[in-house]
This record gives sequence, structure tokens and C-alpha cells, in this order.
Amino acid sequence: MISFIVRLRSRAHFTIRAKANRGVLLSRPDPRRRIALLIAGFVMLYVGVGARLVQYGLTDTLTAGAINVNQHTVASRPDILDRHGQLLATDINTVSLYAEPRKVIDADEVVEKLATVMPDLDWSETHRRLKSKSAFQWLRRQLTPRQQADILALGIPGIGFRPEKRRFYPGGPTAAHVVGHVNIDNLGLAGMERYIDQQGYADLRAAGLTNDTRMEPVRLSIDLRVQHIVRDVVQNAMTKYEAEAAGAVIVDAETGEVLAMASVPDYDPNQPSRTLADGSIDRDYEKGWFNRVSNATFEMGSTFKGFTLAMGLDAGHITLSSVVDASRPIRMGGFTIRDFRGKNRPLTIPEVFQYSSNIGTAAVADRVGIDGHREFLTRLGLLSKMETEMPGVATPTQPRTWKKINSVTISFGHGVATTPLQTAVAAAALINGGNLINPTFLPRSKDAAAEIARAVVKDKTSDDMRFLYRWNGVNGSGRSAQVEGFDVGGKTGTADKVINGRYAKDINFNAFIAGFPMAKPRYVVLTFVDAPKTGENGGRTAASTAAPITKDIIARSAALLSVHPTFGTTADPLQLVDY
Repeated sequence: MISFIVRLRSRAHFTIRAKANRGVLLSRPDPRRRIALLIAGFVMLYVGVGARLVQYGLTDTLTAGAINVNQHTVASRPDILDRHGQLLATDINTVSLYAEPRKVIDADEVVEKLATVMPDLDWSETHRRLKSKSAFQWLRRQLTPRQQADILALGIPGIGFRPEKRRFYPGGPTAAHVVGHVNIDNLGLAGMERYIDQQGYADLRAAGLTNDTRMEPVRLSIDLRVQHIVRDVVQNAMTKYEAEAAGAVIVDAETGEVLAMASVPDYDPNQPSRTLADGSIDRDYEKGWFNRVSNATFEMGSTFKGFTLAMGLDAGHITLSSVVDASRPIRMGGFTIRDFRGKNRPLTIPEVFQYSSNIGTAAVADRVGIDGHREFLTRLGLLSKMETEMPGVATPTQPRTWKKINSVTISFGHGVATTPLQTAVAAAALINGGNLINPTFLPRSKDAAAEIARAVVKDKTSDDMRFLYRWNGVNGSGRSAQVEGFDVGGKTGTADKVINGRYAKDINFNAFIAGFPMAKPRYVVLTFVDAPKTGENGGRTAASTAAPITKDIIARSAALLSVHPTFGTTADPLQLVDY
């Protein structure tokens, strides 16, 4: 029994081991199957990586396209030309550097490498952009070709270049305040560049209709040759007279076209801002943006005496043969009105103009009256904002309530502040036959000007004013502006400059208004010098500063403006009007 059981256990043990051994043998894998599994695994891995790469490629293309079209494309702008077709502003092709932060592997390394090409790179700001979670970041706009080549050589993943447009001004600062400038995205910020945006260009840009589209050029009224002369003269004058600023404008008396306009200090629109060594913005340089010809108001001093006398003549209260008493100062409201180097005697109207008599001019204003005085200056456009294409035009200032003392001081250019440009335009109306024509920076024909002209004074008044300006040009303060052969007439204005609401006795704002040739005026020139410390022959008045500027401008530009000199004429212009 015992032996049977032993045999039975032995058989069972053998059976179990045999079955176990068979199981082991059955579960051993086939080498070919193992290879097939490995191949399948690698195929699946490569297929997954490839699919992911395709996905990245498609996603990047779509994303880049969306950014390119909707957000970061710099649109084309129309060229700007002068009246003769000379180029003032155009677009040039350039590239800008951008990053895709999600693809940047090591932001620190990228910053270090980029700094080797761009030493002025802002490390902290660039690092912040590279570490952002966005899909697109600008790193540097408008690179030079050399910078692009050097960065390409670095082989940095996650960064790239985008083609852009950059505005280029071939003349640099020559016509800066007329043309203006744009920002980094080619949007107009000042001058006629801003005007273009205001005329519908900004809407076209927003609609995506300006990208890579050749646009019709915009032609201006200025003459680049004359503009260069005017800017050169006022720049030299500011330095020579140690002045705070200077400026000039030439206006066509028959059409209102601005042929040249310069205000210094100015700036280079190719580089509207500058950065100092410490990384801060150069604010002194940015002061050059300020256009003192149309965007600043000044008390124009004795240039206003021409308007006062024209007012009296037009109203019939005086004639050229009238005499006013200028023998004694005028005392009014605690103020005493005196003449600078007065004659202390009765003066004829031409003598009032020639000797720039405050007393005589005040007497004329008194004859017209306060309401008539204010109405006349309003009629000439001197008390309201000037209408022209140039953005940023300043609004004149005047007393809230006109009293007699206000009328008296305004008669000789104190108490009302206007822009130099509108002063020139008003003076043009006095000598062009009596028509006020709003200034324009775009070409305008005589016929088009005639349609918008407004008669503001009588023909006889205009004749008389041409005589007075010519008289002063020959016998008075205008002699400093005479150019032989060009029959220049004009009037000086030396005003105490207003600083912090008070008149500074030792700081002047000097201006000179001129027309030529006075027999039939074609152009009006207004020049000014702000706070000169010296002048011709040591003087600091307008006759020693602003008038010589006018002389230089006319002498150098008259021929370019098709004004031919006349010599040896037998008729004396001063005898054409019998006063």
C-alpha cells in the first residue's frame, strides 16, 4: 500500500514537471516575432514624429501668416514729392528680427549671442520677451543688411526675419517740419505724413489694402531748392545771433502756396528720436519736433502796425496824407505808451510806418474803435485757427474782453499772439489786391485760388499798403532787407518776449514781414529770430536780425522763384502813389 502510494506520487510529480516543462517550452518567444515587433515599434515612433513635424509646420505657417497680415505687416506709403517731382519721402525694403519664444531652447544663450551683433541690445527686455508664452515677439526692428547676415551666421533656433518697409527721407532735416515723420510701423505722426493718414490712408491700411501696393505719389507745393536755402539761412542765423530759435516761410501771394518753411532747431525725420549713452531718450533732440512757424503763437510786435494802418485806410478814417499827433506819450490805465526813438511831433501815415510809432498807430486804432478793430483782425484770419492741411496748427490767443487799453497795445502787436504763418498770409492779403487765401502745402493754380479767395480789403487799400511797405523798405527799418534789383518792401517787428506771463525787457522776439517785387508782389517772406543775444552791428532788434535773414533768403532764392531783377528803371515806385 505504501509502495503504491510512493509510485503514485512519483508519477504525479513527473506529470506535473512534464507539464511545467511543456509550458516553458511553449511560452518561449520566436526570434522572428521579436524582430517584427521591434520594427513595428520604430515605424510607429517615426510616423508619430513625422506627423508632429507636419503639424508644427502647418501650425507655424498659419500662425505666421495670421501675424503677418493682421498684426505685424508694415504697409506701403505713397512717395512724397516737391512741386518739381523731387523725392522728399519714400519706402525702402528692410528686415526686422523676431522670435518664437515657444521654440527658443535657451533664452540666456540667445541674448548673449545677439548682443555680439547688437551691442546696444536691452538684455533684460529681450530676455523677458524670449521667456514669454506668446507665439511671436519683435526683438529688433529694421536691421541693417550686415546685422542680418551676422545674426544668420549665429544659427540661433527660434528666431527669424520678416521683410518690412522703412520710411526714408533723402533730404534729412531739410524739410522736416513740412514732410513730418512716421513711427516704426509707418504710421504718420507729424507734418504732411500725418495729413496723408488723415485723408483715408489709415482706413485703407486698416482694411489691408496698402500692403505691397504701389500708391500714387503725393506732390507738395514746396520747392526743395528754395527749402534748402531757407533752412540753411535760418540755421546759420540761429548760430550767428546766438538765438534760441529761428524760422522763415515763403508764401505765394497769388495762390497761397507755401514754397518753403523752416523752423530751427529741427530734427532728422530718418531718426526722430535719439538715445543717450545711459539709455534714456534725448529730450533736447526731440524739442526739434516743435514747428514754430505754424504750431506756435507769438506776439508779432510792430509787424501788426501794417494791419492797423490798413484797417484805418480801409475804413476811411485815414488816408496816406493824414497826420496824427505823436508828440506826447499816451497814458492809459496806469500804463504809458511811448515811441522807441520817437520824433516827438505830428507824423504823416508813411512816417508812422517808417518810424514805427506806437503812439501814431494807437491813434489810428482809436479812430476805428474797439469793435471795428477786433472785426478787422478777425476778417484777416488773425484771431482764429488757420485752415490748412498741416496738422498741429496753433490757435491764436486774444483778450477775453477787449478794452481800450487792449486795442491800443494790440495796434502795435502786443496782447494778441498769432502764428508766423498766418501773419504772413494776412500780410499777403494786404498787398495782393486785398484777397485772403488760406495757405496750402499742396499745389494750387491761380484759378483754384481765385475760387476760394475772400476779399478782405479794398483795392485802394491794397495799393496804399504796397506803397507803405515799399516806403519802409527804402527809408525805414526795411533797408536791412533790401536786395538790389528785387524791389523789397517790408516791416520789422521787435517785441519784448513773454516769459511766464510777463514781458522780459532784455529778451526779444524779432520778426520781419516782406513782399517782393513790390510793384506787383509775387511772394511774401516772413522771418523771425527768437531771443537773439546779438545781431548785425551789435544790435538785437529785428532790423539787425530778422531783416538780414530776409535779405539773404531773397538774394539766394529769387531767381529760383522766377523773379527777374530790374535795374536802371526810370520810374520811382515811391512816386506811383501821391499821398
